[in-house]
Amino acid sequence: MTPGTGSAPGERAARIAGLAEVRAVRPESIAEAAERRVRRRTLLGESGRLMLLAADHPARGALAAGGDALAMADRGELLDRLCVALERPGVDGVLGTADVIEDLLLLGVLEGKVVVGSMNRGGLAGASFEIDDRFTAYSAAAIAASGLDGGKMLLRVDDEDPATVRTLEACARAVSELAGRGLMAMVEPFISRRVDGRVRNDLSPEAMTRAVAIASGLGTTSAYTWLKVPVVADMERVMAASTRPALLLGGEVAADPVAAREGWRRALRLPTVRGLVVGRSLLYPPDGDVAAAVDAAVELL
Repeated sequence: MTPGTGSAPGERAARIAGLAEVRAVRPESIAEAAERRVRRRTLLGESGRLMLLAADHPARGALAAGGDALAMADRGELLDRLCVALERPGVDGVLGTADVIEDLLLLGVLEGKVVVGSMNRGGLAGASFEIDDRFTAYSAAAIAASGLDGGKMLLRVDDEDPATVRTLEACARAVSELAGRGLMAMVEPFISRRVDGRVRNDLSPEAMTRAVAIASGLGTTSAYTWLKVPVVADMERVMAASTRPALLLGGEVAADPVAAREGWRRALRLPTVRGLVVGRSLLYPPDGDVAAAVDAAVELL
């Protein structure tokens, strides 16, 4: 499969439909595509900002977007939406697990893009072991071997769940291993607790301040550590807890996209906030217009 999907929906659909054949008869083409991919020289573009698409939700069994519980279950549709978004001006790259990244590599849409591999997806959404977020996806070694630009990890700290310490230890090890290779370690921290049996993140300023402080201290060096954080109340106080560069996450599809964008706009004024990592909010907007949703987010940067 040669690079480039083209902008025509019919051509793009045909190329996506051909992925299964390529994977069945030429699995080595994935490594070949990774080897020839043109990498960007720096994480940040000329604007000093970073705009990434998040597509690592399915590997944790989190398939919902908006009111549709299985919105992200159709891989062809997800890839089509990612291709549309990646073609928009100002989109710097993507965050995903190996399966998604490799599909995009085969489609040839990651040339000159920042590509971040998602690492711990073992804390499946809704599972009894959700806090024990094992590293079941990319390792630091695999990220380096694939020519990716960094690795992302989810860290949920539940003071009542002993499994938290295993995730803390694994994240600290990943931060160190990525830094040893000169690669970004993107840590997404939360203080969490179970409510009626389900893990819920505490989005109060006090909880997020504590989460940021914990994440900032992971590993043998913080030289390559970035944070991925939600927009919450009193963001100035929350972000004052660390000097690590940070990216804002998009979270669930917002009922009011305009209000969500305004929250991003205010937070982007803070000195450590360098951009956005948004998935469902842009890939599955309420009106279905992916290009318009992406363009509106890019305008904030």
